[in-house]
Amino acid sequence: MKSLRLFILELGRLLRGRMTWLAAALTLVSPAAGLILYTPASAETMLSVYLANPAIAAGAVGAVLFGLLTIYEFDRPTRSRVEMLTGAAVSPLTSALVQTGALICVSLLAALLTALLWLPISMALIGEVFDFSDYALAYLIFTALALPLGVLASASAYQFTRRADLSVVLFAAFAAASLTVWRYNWQLCWLNPCVWALSDDFSNYRIFRSAAYMRLTWLAVLAGVWTLSWLCVRQYGKGPVGSFARHARRPLRCAAALLLLACSVLAYTAQPFIDNSNPDETAMTFFEIPYLEDVVCTGRSAEVFPNTSSGTVQGTATFNFKNSSGSEQTAAFGVLPGYEIRSVKANGNDAGYTLSDYQEYNEALLEVTLPAEEEIVLTIEYGGFPRENRNTSIMQGGKEISSEYICLENAALSPRLMNVLPDDNMYPAVIEVTLPENMTAIPFGSSDAEIVSMNPDGTATWHYEDNGTGGILYAGDYVCEVIEAGGITIEFYYGRRHQAVMEAAGAADAVRAVVDYCTEHYGPLSFGSGETLKLIQSRVTGGGYATNGASLLDEADFTAANLGDTDKGAAAGEVMIHELVHQWWGLGNMFDSTDATDAWSAEGLTVYTTYRIVKALYGEDYAREHYIEQWRSAVEDYYLNFYVRNPDYLSTLPENERLTISNSLAYVRQYCEMPLKILRAEELVGGEEAMDAILASLFTRELDPMYPYLTYQDFLDACSLTKEELELA
Repeated sequence: MKSLRLFILELGRLLRGRMTWLAAALTLVSPAAGLILYTPASAETMLSVYLANPAIAAGAVGAVLFGLLTIYEFDRPTRSRVEMLTGAAVSPLTSALVQTGALICVSLLAALLTALLWLPISMALIGEVFDFSDYALAYLIFTALALPLGVLASASAYQFTRRADLSVVLFAAFAAASLTVWRYNWQLCWLNPCVWALSDDFSNYRIFRSAAYMRLTWLAVLAGVWTLSWLCVRQYGKGPVGSFARHARRPLRCAAALLLLACSVLAYTAQPFIDNSNPDETAMTFFEIPYLEDVVCTGRSAEVFPNTSSGTVQGTATFNFKNSSGSEQTAAFGVLPGYEIRSVKANGNDAGYTLSDYQEYNEALLEVTLPAEEEIVLTIEYGGFPRENRNTSIMQGGKEISSEYICLENAALSPRLMNVLPDDNMYPAVIEVTLPENMTAIPFGSSDAEIVSMNPDGTATWHYEDNGTGGILYAGDYVCEVIEAGGITIEFYYGRRHQAVMEAAGAADAVRAVVDYCTEHYGPLSFGSGETLKLIQSRVTGGGYATNGASLLDEADFTAANLGDTDKGAAAGEVMIHELVHQWWGLGNMFDSTDATDAWSAEGLTVYTTYRIVKALYGEDYAREHYIEQWRSAVEDYYLNFYVRNPDYLSTLPENERLTISNSLAYVRQYCEMPLKILRAEELVGGEEAMDAILASLFTRELDPMYPYLTYQDFLDACSLTKEELELA
């Protein structure tokens, strides 16, 4: 009771202190640093730019501010030389406990005020795709949970050392480690969680879970360390060791510290989010498994049940084999790390199996003993919480499973058969997946899914047929627009949250214009199925890919901010055209992206093609004003740039400044200089029709499987030109 009264008095004293309100005021404005100075979330979604970065910056700045405030308050009796008097009036242990608790409460109050202050600002900046649950979780996990960590860390340092100067040094080193050497380890960066992107159009529960897990792990670590330091609080004129020996006489205090530290170690080692894949990404052990000679697979099926509340998957996979060897054989499967194998049965009987601890490319090896029988029906029950690849652990979020979005790729959908060849039918597969009734199932390929049953629990079961050992399934709260263009039917799927943005940008008209123009001038996409093509907007992934009958569009390409990028188009609809043209120049023809500063990239031909489409739609004058003249203006400024004229000076700058300048210059070269060179090539080869014929020949050329990239030299050779002939200055 006395401690509670002291806590209330201490909290009141802090709330009347000028230093407290200075720390709180600086925390209130700290999200602005995430808009300008500190931008760890690199994706260009609206929530990444205007929510994740400000919330992470507020957490980092606020944790440092309240850490310094904690040292300032703990050192107050020493500075005032009243330590002996306060120690006589109140036990130093009680005083430390009360002070720490009060400082944590004040820090949480500052986080709450920061979230309330920035709510209307964030709503205005984010616009149509603002989601209150994302906002609340971001400021709770990225900001509010960071500030108590700063308090506990600095309080521990002071209680161990009893010196303000040394405590500041230790706390600064601890914070700096998070921002530097630990920034690529998602479990260690306590101050700046690894959040590379938040999705605008779909949910973000996976990354929120990961960041919250990291914060709570560190909370257990620092609470345990704080408890140990609390036992070292000086009392009765003894030093830290003597004080610890006296305070440790009460075993519950030591037990609490050890329990907290043990829980933190267990949480660190048993984390459920990341696998143990071989960090050597050149390893190909699973691809070297020899195929069984006398066993073939005649078909497979899977019943899959994603749990959108827990983010888990349960399923049953069935494989049909013909074993003509007359003996037992060992079939190998790739299983997603995080999944458990519940049972394996062959023809209704338990079959022997082993699940290896070795993992590669986000898969673990499952080996199953097939009986000597000729006809075998193998049933595998599996499920669990899907883990992501350790080699991309700082870019988590791809294994999102929620009522708004699901992506199940290959082994995440069903165990992937590795070492059994098919019969003449090539691995026919029947997949059934049960989803919330608001979701649409979209197989990534030429297959079409249909609902076969509506279930009493508010779910729907979808059925589709596929072919192959794996497969990819997307599901989400999608809007589908059916568009006739280029002689085929386009099924354009995008998130319902993004509907207003897509309609404002004229998405359907942009798709129609691009497909009609590029098909006529360059040729149809090689990954179209002949009659239909699915264009699927995915959760932010950092890129797209394609297969027969389907192509993926990264949502980051269609954010409101990206659609307002005047370097890609004069209006939102023209930026939409630009991004869709990448289906031809970027996916249909790939470019070697090893040198980010190289002017020759997918962007040059994409910007040029966008200009040609806009010219056909809006006229030559409009295209010249909004494209050619802007390119020329940017290139003229580029050639006048000090670092372009004096490149030796660029290498002397700090790394961050050098990268910023280099990226800016590379942007001009790719988006402005290269289109002007292509335009110059157009004039030299005889005009637009001649250039279209050249680009069509490049687009439809036979690819070299060893190096399937379209190079600048390929372009020059096709135009019968040299680099010197296309130089602009």
